[in-house]
Amino acid sequence: MRWIAWTLGILVGFVGLIAAFGAMLPKEHVATRRARYKQSPEALFDLITGPQAWRPQVVKYEQLPDREGRRMWTETDKRGDVITYEAFEKRAPNRYVTRIADPKLPFGGRWIYAIEPVPGGAEVTITEEGEIYNVLFRALAKLVFGYTSSIEDYLKALGAKVGESVTPSA
Repeated sequence: MRWIAWTLGILVGFVGLIAAFGAMLPKEHVATRRARYKQSPEALFDLITGPQAWRPQVVKYEQLPDREGRRMWTETDKRGDVITYEAFEKRAPNRYVTRIADPKLPFGGRWIYAIEPVPGGAEVTITEEGEIYNVLFRALAKLVFGYTSSIEDYLKALGAKVGESVTPSA
């Protein structure tokens, strides 16, 4: 029985250390990644601003009624998590800003998409201005997942959709 108490004590202590580390981290972060494509800015803009069913992480995409003139939608991921998004700004074909529109989540923020023409195609830059409210999630984002993993996955999926292999960079 003592070993169970020791094991539980160690686990609680470990979670406590992770939470303490997360509490010391800032709630806000900014992360940026970019990738080049052999596509026009217009073609990439249409994919980015349209239904996201082409992304492997998204198993369901649902358009919602507009709110205050802004496009709203939900995405369901492979784990069954549903996130509501809002298109905050749309300037074709170079700028698109979305934000998470669900205040009950342990994280939030916005993604700023900048699409610039380059010789032979376009460069897409995504900047995440994120917030992580839960201290455990904050620590895991810093130590395990990184702040850029979602952006990199998105840029790679966009490349796959247009038949290109891309390597996101800072």
